[in-house]
Amino acid sequence: MEQLTPQQIVSELNKYIVGQSKAKQAVAIALRNRWRRQQLDDFLREEISPKNIIMIGSTGVGKTEIARRLAKLTQSPFLKVEASKFTEVGYVGRDVESIIRDLTEIGVKMVKDELTEKHAQAAEEAAIERVLDALIPPNESPNYSETRQKFRKKLLEGKFDESDIDIDVAVAPPKIEMIGATSGGQMDDFASGIKDMLGGMFSNQRKERKMKVKHALKVLRDEEASKMVDMDELKAQAIDRVEQTGIVFLDEIDKIASSQENRRSGADVSREGVQRDILPIVEGSAVSTKYGIVKTDHILFIAAGAFHVSKPSDLIPELQGRFPIRVELESLGKDDFIRILTEPRSALIKQYRHLLETEKVQLDFNEEAVAAIAEYAVRANDKMENIGARRLHTVLEKLLEEVSFHAPDMAGTTLIIDRDYVDRKLRDLVEDEDLSRYVL
Repeated sequence: MEQLTPQQIVSELNKYIVGQSKAKQAVAIALRNRWRRQQLDDFLREEISPKNIIMIGSTGVGKTEIARRLAKLTQSPFLKVEASKFTEVGYVGRDVESIIRDLTEIGVKMVKDELTEKHAQAAEEAAIERVLDALIPPNESPNYSETRQKFRKKLLEGKFDESDIDIDVAVAPPKIEMIGATSGGQMDDFASGIKDMLGGMFSNQRKERKMKVKHALKVLRDEEASKMVDMDELKAQAIDRVEQTGIVFLDEIDKIASSQENRRSGADVSREGVQRDILPIVEGSAVSTKYGIVKTDHILFIAAGAFHVSKPSDLIPELQGRFPIRVELESLGKDDFIRILTEPRSALIKQYRHLLETEKVQLDFNEEAVAAIAEYAVRANDKMENIGARRLHTVLEKLLEEVSFHAPDMAGTTLIIDRDYVDRKLRDLVEDEDLSRYVL
């Protein structure tokens, strides 16, 4: 993170996301401020809070993708939740503290994967030795060492991959589902604790299993890597990463905003309650997780919503104050769609080309075809609900449906996608409003 300036962050985001420069700049500044905060003395560091962000824009304009790519760029634990899924404590629904518990689980998995990778070489060697023990058990033969080396060479060359061996492996704990385990709050902690306790009863049990050498190497490699990971170090690193770099994306925040009309009519009285429940974790609180206490003071919260009916000022004042940065994302038009189809590193047309290359089918889109695809997507959005760039997925899928189906029988062919081809496949579909509502 230290080496990424705001300009560099925006440059990286530009590789995957078209336009929305204001939103990219806002998240880049918020991210850089995290690094700046770490450079300060202890007193000031604790006083500075994250500059949380509200993104305002219709669906499909890139709100989630910006946040997701930002987290991936910085290896930050990232969780997307829909604010409308939560209800007040005491009502049926999910306790908002489960947001932090879920984020912590993600942080633990990230750190575990990194620590496992760190020990990958040693785990690989240990797994090889255990497989060799099964192939040629230790004995007092004078030629044993030489024979073992020959077996090792053949093993590394894959000559034993399909051979069966008996190996001693840990017994996987049974899957245990607790009634009420998804209700949130103390019930989540209780259910989690019971599952851990019952799972621990099986942690030291082992069983001899017969399996192919190729499979055994993978199983033993994972088992050896797990033994090398220090769980105390894992928990400490995960909690620190969540606290210092965690990102929570609160989608549909507008769904829990109460407009003046609703307040007067008394409609949806629980919305304000949900806001008040969310407020403590955004302000900064300590949440109990099975890995320890997680403080939310410096987690970055990015809220997003279309705000067609309500507006950010309809949120309770205390919550508004915790989101000082507001940025409005622009609606997408034909030119944006053309860029989305072709420019990003993982552009949709590139994705389809590579997918069909696996069947040895080449797709060649000319410029007029790309423009036509963008036009049909815009028209579909105009006729029906505007779902932004997501419409491109449905349009392309329909355009290439027949090719995708017959691709295994088309190996070695090149298909030219031009304007005529696009018109033949999409014109009637888009113009028939009743049909397009079901298909696109």
